Formats: sequence, C-alpha cells, structure tokens
Amino acid sequence: MPPESPPEPTDPDDRSDRGLLEPARAGTEAEATTSDRAWLRALLDAEAGLTRAQARLGLVPPEAADAVSGLARSAEIDPGELAVRARAAGNPVVPLVAELRSRAVPELSRHFHQGATSQDIMDTGAMLVAARTREVILAGLGRVVNALAELAARHRETPMAGRTLGQQAVPTTFGLRAAGWLVGCVHARDRLAGLRLPVQLGGAAGTMAAFGERAVELLPVYAEELGLAEPVLPWHTLRFPVAELGSALAIVTGALGKIATDVVVLAQTEVGEVAEPPGPGRGGSSAMPHKRNPALATMVRATALQVPAYAQILMTAQPAALERPAGEWHAEWQPLRECLRLTGGAAETMAELLEGIEIFPERMRTNLDLLLGVLAEHGEQTGPGSASALVDRALDHVREVSS
Repeated sequence: MPPESPPEPTDPDDRSDRGLLEPARAGTEAEATTSDRAWLRALLDAEAGLTRAQARLGLVPPEAADAVSGLARSAEIDPGELAVRARAAGNPVVPLVAELRSRAVPELSRHFHQGATSQDIMDTGAMLVAARTREVILAGLGRVVNALAELAARHRETPMAGRTLGQQAVPTTFGLRAAGWLVGCVHARDRLAGLRLPVQLGGAAGTMAAFGERAVELLPVYAEELGLAEPVLPWHTLRFPVAELGSALAIVTGALGKIATDVVVLAQTEVGEVAEPPGPGRGGSSAMPHKRNPALATMVRATALQVPAYAQILMTAQPAALERPAGEWHAEWQPLRECLRLTGGAAETMAELLEGIEIFPERMRTNLDLLLGVLAEHGEQTGPGSASALVDRALDHVREVSS
C-alpha cells in the first residue's frame, strides 16, 4: 500500500522553519534576527525610514512620515500570507506597500514608497537584517576571543605533541595552538566588523529621477535614519555589498570550523587531550551510551561546510544585467539569510564550547612522551622551540587590534 499522505498543517507554525535540520542555529539569537518576522520588520523599517528622510527634506508631508512610521510599528501582517501574495510580483515589497496604503487615508498613503522601487526596500531591508545580525555574531565572537586569549595565556607552556598530516611531528604547546585559533578568529571578526552595509536608493532605473532635484541629498539622510552606510551610487546591479558580506561570513565560519575540527581530533578516544563541556544529554549516542560525542564542535563544523556554499551563490549573483537583475538579486535572499543565521549560531555555539572546554595536560604529556622517545632516537630537537614567545606575540597583537 502507498504511504499515507501527511496531514495538512492546521497551525501556521507547522509551516515554519525552526531549525530542525540546522541545530547549530536553532534557538539562537541569530535565528531570531533572521526570521521571517525579522525580515518583515526590516522591510517596514526601510519604508518608514525612507518617508521620514523625505519629510526631513520637505519632499513629503510630515504627516505621511508619522503615518507610515506608526503603521510600521503597529501593523499586524502575517509573513506567510505576504509570502503567498509575493508570488504575483516576485518579491514581498509590492504586496507590503499595497497593504500599508490600504490602511492609511488616501491623501497620505500616496506618499508611501514615493519614488522608490521594490529593490530599494528589499536591499535596504537585507542590510538592516545583516546589521542587526552582525551585532549578534560579533557578540558571540567577542566571547570566543576572550575564551581563546585566556586559554592561550593559561597554557602558554603546556607541552603537547604537534601534529602534521595527522601524525605526531615535533613538540608544541597547547597555548600556541589556542593562539593560532585566536588570531584566526580576530582576523575574521575584524573583517566582518569593518564591512560597510549601505542603504539602497535608486528608484526605477537607478537615476533617482522620481525624487526630484534634491534626490542625491536623500542618500545621507536615509542612511542616517536607518543607521546604515551611505552608498556612492545605487547598487541595484553592483552587488559587492552582498558578496563581501557573504565572503566575510564564510571566513568567520572557517575560523570557527578550524577550532571545531581540531577539537574533534583532540577529543578522540585515542588522543583524549581535550573534551567538550559536559551537560545533560550532551554528546549522547542513540546506539552507544558509552560515547561522549563532540556535539558542539560537530555543529560548528557543519556550518563551516555550508556557509561557503551559500556564499558562492552570492558571488555568482554579481554579474547582474544592466539596471535591474532578473533572478540574480532574487537568488541572494535565502542564501544570505542562511549565511547570517548559521554564522551567528556557530559563534554562539563555539563560545559555549570554549568557555567550558576541558583540557587534560597529563594526557598531552603522555602522548608527547611517545614522540620524544622517537625524536631522541633520531637525535632531533625535543623542545617546543619559540612556542611561548609566539603566544606572547599573538596576545600582544590581539590587544593592539582590539584596543
């Protein structure tokens, strides 16, 4: 007999994506800042910010700015219904503007979205979501950096075997390994923090013609209203802000994934030099109750494998034609969201891992003694070289760039 058809969802939440297949971001702050409701909030904020900026320049009545700002704060709009209505126009801004206009008096509603195109609002909304999620990611990375700096300093001279190509090589220290993780995360953090996230405003074909003689003056005012950067030009088909953001997020997850990969290896039964923090149910196996799996590191590794693939789509979308893309811009939305929320989840998860990681210097010493015996037989150096000095160098660098 054929399998029964699944029941039709009766609760709107039955259609929502709560991260069942992406546990690294499930329940995290980054999941909340990139949800459908968060994107809808950003689109509403972009519309309200535009009307306020126009009112400041006398391009629309102040009452119109008050009206759209009020609607943006109080409008109860179902993202699911808006998504279905968006199929007619290919983006959610068209039905959103229609909904806002239907809720205001005609003499004011005609000033909503005045001069803008859907992509202006969608791109600006995306930058708002990115800016809000970036703060969450940077907070997580701050915790990671602090934990790594403490580990590097505390284990500055803790000896262990260095490993190359999976084999014991020469001695090093755990402090130097942690310092390497630290420098990678600081570089990734600073790359992400330094990105300019600009508003988008160009009108129908990027000429800002519908905004009148004071059009160019709108750019800095609009940026100020929303706390975003001012663009040099409308960037409807100049997609470097999105591509650079995707690249930076891939670098962040790469730095975190490097740590996660090392933790998985060092936590192996045969190595046993570190362990993830214990917790109820953490690391359990459904088939082998004796195991303590590196669950946090595994989740972070999964994000490091996914985000570069999503970022590749953002790179591929750059050669958009002429003044408006047909598909490239639309293809960015979901991959950008995945990059943001997976990176946020990875940062939060890695912070949890590092703040409670267990280090076993005695096991490191035992494993190192095996290596030292082999090195002595061959007359090779058996010390950790300049590992301690390199840890100091890394810590000095981090203090300098973070001050």
